[in-house]
Amino acid sequence: MKLFISADMEGISGVATNVQLKKESEYQRFRKLMTEDVNAAVDGAFAAGADEVVVCDGHGNMPNILIEELDPRAQLISGNNRVMCQLEGLDETFDGVFFVGYHGREGGGYRGVINHTLAGICVEQIRINGRPVGEAEMNAGVAGRFGVPVLLVTGDDVLEKEVKQTLPEAETVVVKQGVDRFAARLLSPEKARRMIREKAMRAVERRREIPPYRIGTPVTYEIDFKATNQALMTTTLPTVEQIGPKTIRFTLDDPVTAYKHMWGCVIIAMSATNGVLGHVNA
Repeated sequence: MKLFISADMEGISGVATNVQLKKESEYQRFRKLMTEDVNAAVDGAFAAGADEVVVCDGHGNMPNILIEELDPRAQLISGNNRVMCQLEGLDETFDGVFFVGYHGREGGGYRGVINHTLAGICVEQIRINGRPVGEAEMNAGVAGRFGVPVLLVTGDDVLEKEVKQTLPEAETVVVKQGVDRFAARLLSPEKARRMIREKAMRAVERRREIPPYRIGTPVTYEIDFKATNQALMTTTLPTVEQIGPKTIRFTLDDPVTAYKHMWGCVIIAMSATNGVLGHVNA
């Protein structure tokens, strides 16, 4: 049995504000907490019978998990040049996927802790086939294309409410209650990790009861960006139509191809934020 873990950082136990995740602040503390939450999920998966676990670091520039402290039974995908973003390495050979340390989408709830969608610097909202989605829903649709069910999601209470609309059968762990975007009522990391391990075990045991999440095809993405220049520059891709000052749309036949296309648009938009060649000394 082979399991995939996609790990983010904003929904990790103990995290309440984005200042804690900045490298000039308390980042090293919270890298350790992220690694320990992931380890709890890994341990639960193996305790329930997993033979192989692959962990994909999916926060920021994606080299956060401390490899020297990661459960040695797991393999780690780390680093940032990826065509599949938070899902690099996922394919149809996996029996299930966990989303550990995830967060709510931008504007999806009044109290979502550090709520944003993929790239806070540029993305206001992403819709798939007309429905607003966060990272969990987007990634679940890709996993579903491979026939892989989302078994476990951990994060705050706002995230749980969001994902239950799309993934009602998935096990969830609420490690914090949102107070504001930059404030939370936190469980102790030790208690949160016990809960993650227990729910990871239960999720693996229930894997045959949890169906993959399928999105309808063709797949239409609409992305609202935070600035007009970000939207405009994505139209360098001929498949992209600008339908408003800050909004683009494209339609593709396959969920995986559409996800890659979305990620390409976000990469372009991030680069365009201060001018694509703004850092080049001409």
